[in-house]
Amino acid sequence: MPDSNKKPLKYIFVSGGVISGIGKGVTVASIAFLLKSAGYKITPIKFENYLNIDAGTINPIEHGDPFLCEDGTEADMDIGTYEKFLDEDMGKDNFVTMGRIYQTVIEKERRFEYKGEDVEAIPDITNEIIKRIDDLGRKKKADIVIIELGGTAGEYQNALYYEAARMLTLNKPRDVIHVHVSYVPTPKHLGEPKTKPTQLSVKILNEMGIQPNFIVARSDKFLDERRKDRLALFCNLHKDGIISSPDLGSVYEIPIVLHKQNLDVNILKSLGLQIKKPDLREWEKLVTNIKKKKKTVEIAIIGKYFGTGEYQLKDSYAALFDAIDHAAWNNDVNAKTAWIDSEKIEKVIKGLKTEQEIEDALNKVMGNPSGIIVPIGWGIRGSEGMIAAASYARKKNIPYLGLCYGMQLAVVAFARDILKLQDANTEENNNKTKNPVIHIIESQKNHMAKRAYGGTMRLGAWDAKVKKGTRTYDIYKKHNSFKSEEEGIASERHRHRYEFNNKYAKEMEKNGLMISARSVKEDLVEIIELSKNLHPFYMGTQGHPEYKSRPLKPHPIFISFLEACKHKN
Repeated sequence: MPDSNKKPLKYIFVSGGVISGIGKGVTVASIAFLLKSAGYKITPIKFENYLNIDAGTINPIEHGDPFLCEDGTEADMDIGTYEKFLDEDMGKDNFVTMGRIYQTVIEKERRFEYKGEDVEAIPDITNEIIKRIDDLGRKKKADIVIIELGGTAGEYQNALYYEAARMLTLNKPRDVIHVHVSYVPTPKHLGEPKTKPTQLSVKILNEMGIQPNFIVARSDKFLDERRKDRLALFCNLHKDGIISSPDLGSVYEIPIVLHKQNLDVNILKSLGLQIKKPDLREWEKLVTNIKKKKKTVEIAIIGKYFGTGEYQLKDSYAALFDAIDHAAWNNDVNAKTAWIDSEKIEKVIKGLKTEQEIEDALNKVMGNPSGIIVPIGWGIRGSEGMIAAASYARKKNIPYLGLCYGMQLAVVAFARDILKLQDANTEENNNKTKNPVIHIIESQKNHMAKRAYGGTMRLGAWDAKVKKGTRTYDIYKKHNSFKSEEEGIASERHRHRYEFNNKYAKEMEKNGLMISARSVKEDLVEIIELSKNLHPFYMGTQGHPEYKSRPLKPHPIFISFLEACKHKN
């Protein structure tokens, strides 16, 4: 018999209105953080519209930086927001695409699990959506599941998610609430906020059988009482259900702003749960620190995914920018990032012969930043610009951090500059080079031959043995970040298929490149560095420390990099 004393699972659906990118993910994370801080067990889940199985094969310019989880899931960057606010690891159960839903239903049909019935979008797709939500709640032993519905209300491609939400609300009316995050624009030629777009968005929800309990109104400034009155009247809500979420200096202020408007208290009331006061002391200290005036350091990011049409965006490197900020606040500095397109670097050095000519050209493009980062990347486009940046940082004693591709290209730069192997390269960009200092490992060759790109890289958390006496070892030890300090084991998340070629290890080490960490399983090079007597900070990591950084727990590698940037000059 079922346990009659077991409390029913509660559900909070969060939808978006008017425009995409309105801030649903941050709203979900903020609500989850407030309820967790009040003592409830919360688990979030994001439903995406696209038919991709995961976010791994999507161009980062199109949909932002795929967030990499411990279990290897390549997810939407909202999953990273959940991790940062909740200080919990997310994984495959927290991220679902419509492609994954259809794949599961079709596989069930092939196994005759529907007993010969017609398999249809309703109820079979919607039932699978609801099942994913309930399975997650049970697996995590959660009190509340917060469900983020991808896209914007009114899109045809996410209608099945909304239908599943309606069905669950109908079946469990006391256990489900809806939060609608919408946009209240202030057109410059009018000078006042306009509520009509949100009214129409709620009308669309009503037409789908959903009445929101709360509207989180995104706007330039806090909404005035008149705008709140209008939204309450025309959207059929009590006035305390209209929550203002203005543009702020930092997203980490948002939970406090929502709490001051009693959103967390009113959510608990609506769900019939006991009102508990959240403990926000550490978070409030963080926000206070963020707002403090501090010394500014300039970090040059040499990337190739900044542009979209005539505009530039930072979503392609979202986790990286967050990690820089977290470490900067820890170092009591503010980080100003300069975005430099690596293709632009290639153009200014093209045809130049001497080292001095190249250095002079790079001086004009890059200047003298406090630090240089070469981040993740794929393919030959812009790679020579990144290699030039890695050389520039080494020669000019500018703190350098190479992340995955940035580590690989730093190795290429070292081979060309120090070992004088002028054709040294990665096989990814030149599979005919005589000196493939970066090459594809055997386990990945079959995937490439079959064009099996999705989910086939070296993904997720991998352990590495860190060498004593290196800068890397000192960093992990200082910040108590070893997975096992006794064994010198560190763990980082990975997302790549090309590796350091061990045939060149001895020659490189003899000439000053230190291999400071190798993988436990396959003895692959994980981290390279230059010693402290050669460079103030020069490190490349095959893993991705940026994906593990959190505002209250910055990653130690970024802390140490920002510390070096802080003391430059």
